[in-house]
Amino acid sequence: MRALLVTSVGITCAAALTLPLAAPSDRSMGPATAGQGLERRTARPFSLVGVVWDDAEAELHGTVQVRTRATGSASWSDWQDVETHNAEHAADLGSDERSSGAVRGATAPLWVGASDGVEVRVRPEPADPQDRSEAAPLPEGLRLELVDPGPDPAPEAAAETAPEPARAAPVGRTATTAAFALNPSPPTTTPAVVPEVLTAEAEAASAVNAELAPLGASVIPALTKAETEEAANVAPGAKPYIGPRPGIITRKGWGADEKLRERQFAYTKTVKAAFVHHSATGNNYTCKQAPSVLRSIYRYHVKSSGWRDFGYNFAVDKCGNIYEGRAGGVTKAVLGAHTLGFNTNTMGIAVLGSYSSTNPPAAAVTAVSKLTAWKLGLFGANPKGKVTLTSGGSNKYKAGAKVKMNVISGHRDGFATECPGARLYKKLGKARTSSAKLQGR
Repeated sequence: MRALLVTSVGITCAAALTLPLAAPSDRSMGPATAGQGLERRTARPFSLVGVVWDDAEAELHGTVQVRTRATGSASWSDWQDVETHNAEHAADLGSDERSSGAVRGATAPLWVGASDGVEVRVRPEPADPQDRSEAAPLPEGLRLELVDPGPDPAPEAAAETAPEPARAAPVGRTATTAAFALNPSPPTTTPAVVPEVLTAEAEAASAVNAELAPLGASVIPALTKAETEEAANVAPGAKPYIGPRPGIITRKGWGADEKLRERQFAYTKTVKAAFVHHSATGNNYTCKQAPSVLRSIYRYHVKSSGWRDFGYNFAVDKCGNIYEGRAGGVTKAVLGAHTLGFNTNTMGIAVLGSYSSTNPPAAAVTAVSKLTAWKLGLFGANPKGKVTLTSGGSNKYKAGAKVKMNVISGHRDGFATECPGARLYKKLGKARTSSAKLQGR
């Protein structure tokens, strides 16, 4: 398998918006109040772009735009906006992950598809909206990150046991059935099964889900409500309020390179709430490409931004497929890096795409309902309820503040941000109602 690749390119500091490429070794060109950028350049193949800078605490007050050239084409895209992000999707202040010394400031990553040419421009804006007379300095060490997701995982050999009865696939699903079907058809002949040798890291990432699926499985299969309650050891006649477990594509299923992340897993005590996000990577991906998008975001989070692992606990694509995110076990209270100030005792769900002006697909909203009905139910949380969380510090709530929120909240409820986009945020009420109904409330 071709290695995932991040190409890091320095952005020169000058008055013009698009300028010649700086030497890759030139990591810090000093602050600038004028625009910065790169003129059109040919690059090794990539599919996702983002801009990072040295100081994770520094904010980029400005706009970032890129345009790219599709691989094998002479035509360039129009300018595309990159969400500046400014650290709201990140580990909490004072946490081990945040204090590692490796964390950088970063924009959101943008999925552009297979490309081999790029141009970028960064325009500063006033830090104070009330005083627009002077632009804020841009952060030091601005550089462009170009991420190649590498190939998809090879299709698994057919299972030796008979498959479960087929369940309806998410509407509009286009993922390759050989690789991602939750219930593949039985083979006409019995192939020779060659046991896969897992790395120690991959085995550890899979072992935390061993009660749900065989070691090295690409998919954790869906269960009915009764099967879910039995698996959760619920006493007969009790009211557990747990939704049926949805099918979940594992990290192996989307091709996570387990050698990238920090080896240890980090946990909190419980899961009291779920924060819904959009990935802000744009909507120009197919569901077949979703694993590539995830591998690219993972690489960007770890290698470009300096995080310990993929930031979100789960991801959902536009066709309603659910993916395991940060490693540590899908039933466990894994500490993520998704909602600055509120990562403790919560989980983060990223809907792949940008939903500020685009409606999220119904399949994606339904998947959020199914996932939260199950996962929140494991910890006794009511999707239509309220919960009090303690802030770890954000631009909306000071550290130590007790904040009452919906059990299913949007990122903007904990941080002053556009995330999860106005259109997706409006769908959260429906998600809460559907999730509670799936729990039997």
